Amino acid sequence: MKLTSPVGRLRIMSLLDAVSYIYLLYCSLYLKHFLGETDAIKIPGMIHGALFCLFGLALLNVWIVKKWSFNTVFLVFLTCLIPIVPFWLEGWLKKQDN
Repeated sequence: MKLTSPVGRLRIMSLLDAVSYIYLLYCSLYLKHFLGETDAIKIPGMIHGALFCLFGLALLNVWIVKKWSFNTVFLVFLTCLIPIVPFWLEGWLKKQDN
């Protein structure tokens, strides 16, 4: 992955956001609801929120630099709402990272 390219940064942020989202779901379901730890999602939630904002900024950067259509940007944004979809998106983003 090229950190110098906008798509490379988007790829990294997409994967980090997906991993943090999966971990947040794990924390909220297992630690909070099954073990009763009420503060279990505070720190992971803040980390995921920061990564989500960075993902949004990376996507905005790609939109401006690569001049993607609104529909493409919207569909890429939708992938961050379902935890495992960014891993499938990775292949398409890799092709876009020229």
